Amino acid sequence: MLKTIEWRDDQVVMIDQRKLPMQERYVICKDYRSVIRSIKDLVIRGAPAIGVAAAMGVALGALKIRAARMDRFRARFDAICREMVAARPTAANLAWAVERMKKVADEISHREPGEVKLRLVKEAQAILEEDIAINKAMGRQGQRLLKDGNRVLTHCNAGALATGGYGTALGVVRAAVEAGKQIEVVADETRPFLQGARLTAWEMKESRIPVTVITDNSAGYLMQRGKVDAVVVGADRIAANGDVANKIGTYMVAILARTHKIPFYVAAPMSTIDASIKTGKEIPIEQRHEKEVTHHQGRRCVPEGVGIENPAFDVTPHRYVSAIITEKGVITPPFKAKIRRLFASE
Repeated sequence: MLKTIEWRDDQVVMIDQRKLPMQERYVICKDYRSVIRSIKDLVIRGAPAIGVAAAMGVALGALKIRAARMDRFRARFDAICREMVAARPTAANLAWAVERMKKVADEISHREPGEVKLRLVKEAQAILEEDIAINKAMGRQGQRLLKDGNRVLTHCNAGALATGGYGTALGVVRAAVEAGKQIEVVADETRPFLQGARLTAWEMKESRIPVTVITDNSAGYLMQRGKVDAVVVGADRIAANGDVANKIGTYMVAILARTHKIPFYVAAPMSTIDASIKTGKEIPIEQRHEKEVTHHQGRRCVPEGVGIENPAFDVTPHRYVSAIITEKGVITPPFKAKIRRLFASE
């Protein structure tokens, strides 16, 4: 299975997703600030993968702290955590992973800094292992929603590259194929970073799952002609009422799916659900640099002096969501009470 990220010799090694599919290159992060840069620069992306990277970055930062006293160690550690959380604001998994690392530090704060460092490294590695297991469980839950012969539309990349391994939305597809079903993926190109055209298509080709890449503005055309049977996407944050923040363009796909009576499924781990946020209106939306829109392969393709809007995400209201697939089960509308019950059962 593809390794998106791993801890190796007290360094964080991640595949450079900016270079795929033309080049399989790896970035080696030797300090926590290089992990932050990798998150900001989209070397690594996808909510679960960012969460794993954040945990490993925090552990890496902790290893470098030179402090014999726990109070001094903790002051520097907390500063590292704050820097990590600020790397990308929308994805819930990043903040979730950092909070989990802080909780570990809290629980053993009476120990020596050296012992705390080792425990943080183990926790970061555990988060990676758990993520892969969660994705496989999610796939088993979600594959029941897909029928043999389905053409499944995806937006952005929610596969192994967006996670510790296996994938969320594409994990559902993988699980369906493993269950013996014939599934074809239709991948929106996903402007401006082309995660669908570059990453989803590459993953599916590597896995020998049939895939067709379409331009973002072709989704309605295919739906109108009966060439899409289901939509499965990932999520970067889900509010308590089931509103879903995901890659920009997801909202349009959801409206098209509703218009054509096509089920719209969201696959995301429980760590992506932010129960502290009541609705999607409270989810912060990251604004990316205008150069991602104005330039292609380093060359400007948009006239100078024009305005640019480049939000990285949009919010799909829960009324357009047919089901949310988690590792603990499939949630159907109404979402609010069911999400609350799932958290209560943890």
